[in-house]
Amino acid sequence: VSKQILEQVLRELQPLCTAEQQFIEKFFQLSQESAELEVTLPLPLQLSTGPVPSPFNCLPFSFYFILFLRLEEPTTQLLSEIFSCLEPELRGFLDVCNKVHPFGCLQVLVTLNDSIFEMWGSSSALPSSFLNTVLGNVLLLAKSSFNKYIGTLCKEIEEAKMPSRMKGGILPSISRFEEFVNFSEEVFRTAQRRGELDKAHLRLASSVFSSVNSLSSANLKVNTDMVMMENFHHIHCFLCQKKILCLEGKKREAKQRYSEHMEKYVIRYLGQPLEKLNHFFEGVKARLAQGVKEEEVSFQLAYSKQELRKVIEKYPGKEVKRALETLYRKIHKYLSPEENLLPVVWHAIEQELVRQYQEFEDLIRRCYAGSGIAMDFTMDDLLSYFNVITLSN
Repeated sequence: VSKQILEQVLRELQPLCTAEQQFIEKFFQLSQESAELEVTLPLPLQLSTGPVPSPFNCLPFSFYFILFLRLEEPTTQLLSEIFSCLEPELRGFLDVCNKVHPFGCLQVLVTLNDSIFEMWGSSSALPSSFLNTVLGNVLLLAKSSFNKYIGTLCKEIEEAKMPSRMKGGILPSISRFEEFVNFSEEVFRTAQRRGELDKAHLRLASSVFSSVNSLSSANLKVNTDMVMMENFHHIHCFLCQKKILCLEGKKREAKQRYSEHMEKYVIRYLGQPLEKLNHFFEGVKARLAQGVKEEEVSFQLAYSKQELRKVIEKYPGKEVKRALETLYRKIHKYLSPEENLLPVVWHAIEQELVRQYQEFEDLIRRCYAGSGIAMDFTMDDLLSYFNVITLSN
C-alpha cells in the first residue's frame, strides 16, 4: 500500500512542479540566453579588440555547466521557497514507508529510481527541474537507508546463535536470506536498475556463507560435516532455481563446499563398517610406501598372514550387512527429509565401500599371493547388501 501511495505522490508532484517552474521562468523572464551569456563572459573575452572566438572552442565545458546553473539560481530559489516543505515531508513519508514493512526500503528505492528515470524520459519534464533535484536528494537518502538495512541484516545473519538443541536441518540465517531474495527479486522484477540490489545480494550471500562456516566451531549434537553438507546443498539448489547472474560465483562455491563436506561425512562414517580392515591395510600401504617389497610385507610381524586372517574373521558377511543396516538407520535419523540427500549419501557410501573392497582384494593378491586368504563376503554379496537395505527402506 505504501508503495502505491508513494507512486501516486510522485505522479502528482511532477506536473505541479514542472508547471510552476515554467510559469516562474516565463513570468519573471529568467531564461534570457544571449544577453545573459554576453555579460557573463570572462573579462579577457569582453576586452578583446579582435574577433571574439567561439566560446565552445576556448572554454572548458565545466564553465558552461556552472554558467547554466547560475542562470537557474533565481528559479531554484523561488521554487525552494514555494515548496520549502516538500523535501522534509518526502523524507518523513519515506521514513514511515521503511517502518511499515521489514523490506520497505526496497520498495522505496525501486519506486524512486523508476520515477526519476521516467521523468528524465518524459517530454513534459524539464531536464534540470527543481523536482529532479529534490528527488535526487531523497534518492540518496533511500539508498543510504537501504544500505544501512542490508548492513544490519548481514550482522544479524553472521552473529545468529545456533539453536541450543540443533540436530541438523537448514539454518535460520539461510531462511532469512531466501526470504529477502524472494521478496527483492519480485520488487525489482520490472525495475530499470538493479545495481544496488546486486551489491546487497553479494553482501548477504557472503554473510550466509560465513554463518555456515561458523558451524565448524559450534556445539552441535550431530556431525558438523553433515549439517554443512545439507546447508550448502540447500543454498546451491536455491541459487540454481533463482538464476541470479551476480550470484553465479556463490552458486559454484556452494556446490564445491557441498561436495567437500559430503565426502568428509561419507569417509567419517565409512570407517565404522570395516574399521579394522581399513586400519590394517592402511598399515600395509604405509610399508609399501617406505620401500618394503610386496612379497616381504607378510613377514612383517604386525602384517603377517596370521594377523590378516584374524582381522578378516572379525568381518563375516552377516556382520557387515548388520553394520550397514545400522549405519543406514543412523543416517536416516539425522539427515533432513526436506533435502532428500539420503539416496545421494547412501549411493556415495556404496561406491566408496566398493572401492575399498577392490583395494583390499588387490593388496591381498599382491602381498599375500598363494596364501588362499580371502574375505568372507564377495563383491556381489556387498552389492546385494546395499540393494536389500535400499529396497526394504
